[in-house]
Amino acid sequence: MASFYKRGGYQWEARIRRRGFPTIGRTFETKSEAQIWAIQTEAEMQRGTFVVRNPAEDLSMRDLIERFTREVSPSHKGHKKEVARMRHTAKCRVWETYVANLKPADIAAWRDQRLKQVAPATVLREMGDLALVLNHAMKEWGIVLASNPLKNVKRPKVSNARERRLKLVVPQGNFSKSEEEILLDACSTSSSALNRCRVSWLKPMVELAIETAMRRGELLRLEWAHIDLGTAVAYLPDTKNGEPRHVPLTPKAVAILRSLERCDSPKVFDVSENAFKLAWQRALKRSGLKDLHFHDLRHEAASRLAEKLSNILELSSVTGHKDIRMLKRYYHPRAEDLAKKLAL
Repeated sequence: MASFYKRGGYQWEARIRRRGFPTIGRTFETKSEAQIWAIQTEAEMQRGTFVVRNPAEDLSMRDLIERFTREVSPSHKGHKKEVARMRHTAKCRVWETYVANLKPADIAAWRDQRLKQVAPATVLREMGDLALVLNHAMKEWGIVLASNPLKNVKRPKVSNARERRLKLVVPQGNFSKSEEEILLDACSTSSSALNRCRVSWLKPMVELAIETAMRRGELLRLEWAHIDLGTAVAYLPDTKNGEPRHVPLTPKAVAILRSLERCDSPKVFDVSENAFKLAWQRALKRSGLKDLHFHDLRHEAASRLAEKLSNILELSSVTGHKDIRMLKRYYHPRAEDLAKKLAL
């Protein structure tokens, strides 16, 4: 028996459920077209001439995205963000097109429209998601295509590399401070400022980021059971690249960890990601520092560690970079420091 559903303001979906046959459906621009297709298909089933067609002819790209977010995404790291991003992407009308009819020109038109709305990096991530869905569908779900149509679509160029480091000198009236001093003062509960920091964990977290080059998520997941202050090593079982790593701790990092009060929680910093974001934003507002991201502290740490670890393989083992080219994006030596080395 055929059922008809209105999808949005411009399409109708026909879906046929009949005993002994797989449930099938197609989307049409008008209800009359959907009804004609349903009558013809049911007649083929009645005569025994019905054959299952290539799923690419009966499924839209939106259908694939929705199935991917249900069945595949939950097994991915950071799947909540991936699902939210894909579901937002799936709302675009172009993905109502049957997969078999999807052309590179359709995707290119969508790309150009998106570039008018969001940054190139966002479009690049969305195109990566779409390629992931299509490749999985072709390998696992029996979607037969000559090739992935995304392969022939040019990806937008992204230039989002940052070189932000903490400045050594910032004039403040009749005296000067470093940006590190200003930032830590804004994160301190003992600050003389009237609107001083209200949480005690923010300052040590910032200090550890500068000392160890750990990412925000790694610091928030750091557990006492994985820290050996005797050997000055912290173990990270869950990292961004999916591989665990051991992080050597500087004497200052060890001192910071020793100064922290341990509570019932196994975590060193028992706070949520949202609580951290709010505390960080308030600290930046108090400090008055411009264009500073928490991730910039990882750049700062990598640059400082590079001065002590001249072997790039040793440095990459500390920061957790698999690709040396990516590590180069995090190492930003100051020109004045290089000039001092040349003068030796």
